[in-house]
Parts: sequence; structure tokens; C-alpha cells
Amino acid sequence: MRYNAAVAERVLTQRELNRALLARQFLLDRKRLSLPKALERIGGIQAQYAPSMYIGLWSRLEGFERESLDRALERRTVVQGTLMRLTIHLVSARDWWPFAAATREARRRSWERHPAHANARSAAAAARKLRRLIAEGPMQRKEIEVAVDIGQGTIYGIGCWLDMVRVPPSGTWARRRADLFAAAEDWLGPDGIAPDDALDHSVKSYLRGFGPASKGDIADYLGLAKSALDPALARLELRRFRDEGGAELLDLPRAPLPDADTPAPARFLPVWDATLLVHARRTGILPEKYRPRVFNVKTPQSTATFLVDGAVAGTWRHEKDRIKLSPFGRLDRSARRALEKEAERLREFHR
Repeated sequence: MRYNAAVAERVLTQRELNRALLARQFLLDRKRLSLPKALERIGGIQAQYAPSMYIGLWSRLEGFERESLDRALERRTVVQGTLMRLTIHLVSARDWWPFAAATREARRRSWERHPAHANARSAAAAARKLRRLIAEGPMQRKEIEVAVDIGQGTIYGIGCWLDMVRVPPSGTWARRRADLFAAAEDWLGPDGIAPDDALDHSVKSYLRGFGPASKGDIADYLGLAKSALDPALARLELRRFRDEGGAELLDLPRAPLPDADTPAPARFLPVWDATLLVHARRTGILPEKYRPRVFNVKTPQSTATFLVDGAVAGTWRHEKDRIKLSPFGRLDRSARRALEKEAERLREFHR
């Protein structure tokens, strides 16, 4: 691997890794950036539940309004569709093809492993048929299911062989069911990225938004085998650190590493926020004692959470024009005041 030899293997504490994650996810202070640039900096946003995109961006961007995301989707500067780990993401148009190309084979293998799904040959044939049909314009999910039926998981299976995006106004705050699809090539233009460039781009994107991180963390987020990353890690110029347990951490040159004592403000996160997934476990943003309360069989999608001093300290929900807080423990007066102030802003955002 190519590493910056001028940088020693500094040990980063969990609190330093926490502040690095918060800084890169714009959760230390909100940024003023265009939506495409913001999404490229944070590695995209998970979007299985449409309002999560809006709340995630509201928590990270100064002056964000719901209409700005609607306009960006309509103008095709940002796009949502199935990418890493067969999961719906909102990304910039520029990031779509690198993520799609880097993860395509892994998504196919993951889909094939499900015993209820059809085989690859059937899915590929169905994708070829759909490609001809969808060339005439976006299609409703029901239309696709009638025209091309390969059994359970039809849309997701075909999407592993035909890259598709979710077309507005479906999958938005006002129309949350994402049931209108277009071929990504028709919506965004052709895929012209080389495989090596796609993998390099995806690794850098992850580190930009979530680093410093281990090789396993990168692979887990992208849905790839760790060995699949070796060519990219050999090509890229990276910094090397160690965590407190001695594990190697990789990072981009000159990426922010705030001081461990940097104050972290109260913040609200939506369901499925990627900062809480296991690839970011090293940061302590979700204390392990609370993980079963956030992710469990009753709430596999997680639950909306709030942060105090950079860590999950409870859950929230919007109910009857108010934000109801459910702390996991006692909150001091200062933390309570900060949360209530932020909750009032979130209440206004919901209107």
C-alpha cells in the first residue's frame, strides 16, 4: 500500500474518532453548501424512508428547506436509488455511477444468496426486457411488476442488472412512496467510469465522510469483501493511524481531525442514519449499551435519535405538531435546554 511516510502511526482515541466523524458529517456545525457538494462530502444519505433524507440534510446544512431537495431531484443534480448493500441512497449525480459500478457485482451476489430469489440468468433476462420497455420513459412499479415478473424481489433483483433510479415526485416528502423508476442511463447519461476509478472514488468518498476507518469498516459500508479493496488501497495515497486497540486506520491526506475536546452541539438524526451503523462503531456515536434500543427486531430500520455531546442519548418523534423527546437517562439542565431549542427548530421544519 502507498502511505504517507511522513505521518507517524498516531493513536487516535475513540473521542477523537467521534469528533472526526461528527466534523465530516457536518454534525459539529452546519455548512452552507449546494446539495450535490454536501452529499459528496458526507458520502450520501440513506433514503429508505423519504423523510429521512430531508431531516438528515436539515441537521447538517444551514438554511436547508425541503423544497431545495425537491428541486435538486427534479433537476437531476442529485438522485436516489439502490446502491451500497442493496440499500436506497441519496447521492449527487456525479457520485451515482462510481458507487453503482463499484458495488454492482457485490449487489448481484448478495441478491442471489436469498433463497426466495430467482437465479442470475432469469434476473439478467428480465433486466434486458425491462431495458427495452423503460427506454420509452419512467415506469410505475406496478407496471414493471406486470411486464417483468421473476418472483419475489422483482424490482431489487432487476435493479442489480439494470441500474435504475427513483424518479420524482415519488420518494419525496410530499409523496413518500417511491414507485416511479427510470433507467439510470436515461436519467443521468451513460456509465462511462472505469472499474478502477469507480472503486478508488468510492473508497475516498467513504473516508471523506466517515474516516479515519479500518479496511473492514470501508468494506462493510460499501458491501464489498475486504480483499476487493486491496487494489484501491494500493493505488491511493493515504494516511495511517491506529486506534486504542492497535487496529490500523486509514484516512485521506489533510482530512479534518478535530481536537477531542471540541464541543458537540445537540443534533437530531432520522431513522437509518448511516452514522449509527456498525461500520462507525469505532466512534462511539451510538453507545453499545443503547444499540439494542435503537436497532432490534421491532425497529430494524432503527428509530429517530438525538445526540448529546456527540453520542446518542435518546429517541424522538414528531407527534401532534411537537417533538417528543425520550431520553435514555437523566439530562442535565444545559443539555435539556439545547435539545429543546433544536427541537423547536425541527418542529418548524415539519410544518
